[in-house]
Amino acid sequence: MKSLSILAAFLGGAVVGAACGILFAPEKGEDTRQRIAEALRKRGIKLDRQQLNDLVDEIASEVKNDGE
Repeated sequence: MKSLSILAAFLGGAVVGAACGILFAPEKGEDTRQRIAEALRKRGIKLDRQQLNDLVDEIASEVKNDGE
């Protein structure tokens, strides 16, 4: 059971790290949102424009709070 939680923590960290890399990349915001939406669609997750904007804002807020 402990190895499962370690694996979950590792995967969660990888997702947050990838999201941070995308969010802080020197691209226009629209291009970044497009890439995120495309990556989510490939995994079967469909979000409308507002839901995607909310998700990006939430991730950015989490990243800022973790950095303080």
